[in-house]
Amino acid sequence: MKVFIAEFVGTFTLVLLGCGSAVLAGGEVGQLGIAFAFGLAIVAMAYGIGPISGCHVNPAVSLGAFVAGRMPLNAMLQYWAAQFIGALLGAGVLYLIATGKTGYDLAANGLGQNGWGAGYLGEYNLASALVFEVVATFLFLVVILGSTQKSAPGMLAGLAIGLTLTVIHIVGIQVTGVSVNPARSFGPAVIVGGTAISQLWLFLIAPLIGAALAGLLFKQKVLETE
Repeated sequence: MKVFIAEFVGTFTLVLLGCGSAVLAGGEVGQLGIAFAFGLAIVAMAYGIGPISGCHVNPAVSLGAFVAGRMPLNAMLQYWAAQFIGALLGAGVLYLIATGKTGYDLAANGLGQNGWGAGYLGEYNLASALVFEVVATFLFLVVILGSTQKSAPGMLAGLAIGLTLTVIHIVGIQVTGVSVNPARSFGPAVIVGGTAISQLWLFLIAPLIGAALAGLLFKQKVLETE
């Protein structure tokens, strides 16, 4: 139960603060500020709940750990449940806050949902979105699995992971809004509906592919220290 609550709280926090930076303060902080909001939320949760659950707060991270042989299937599924529920409630709380501002419109302003194509940020196409999400998640998992292996300096892992997520957002916000996390995409999409729901499949599948590829490298000891 401690692990479930930790992953729930961590994913709730990531969605509320990360997506919240875009919805509530995007005009003030800009793309760089949004990128740091996501990264710093991960750093905070890494030290806040890391000792309990490892602070996955991301189904792709849990899958990568499973493929790498670091967690059993039943534990991964428990993590997934906590992460998706936390993300949905985080998006729900963000929506309640956003509606307190005169002029806010869910259809027009959204909840920081991911997407691609005409009318979405940089208007990158499906191929660009797919490639970015797979590659970015792969690189993210390489850092996560590498910085948390036994020979790595564990106290610095949270900082390294958070800064990596920041860089990924700096590069990719205009492409997809950056998912690399199926739960992060799921929460806002369910509430916003429409195009966000119809495009959700990519943000469920692509991060899992990237994570599995990274997990395989560690499973095969290609990037794992002996």
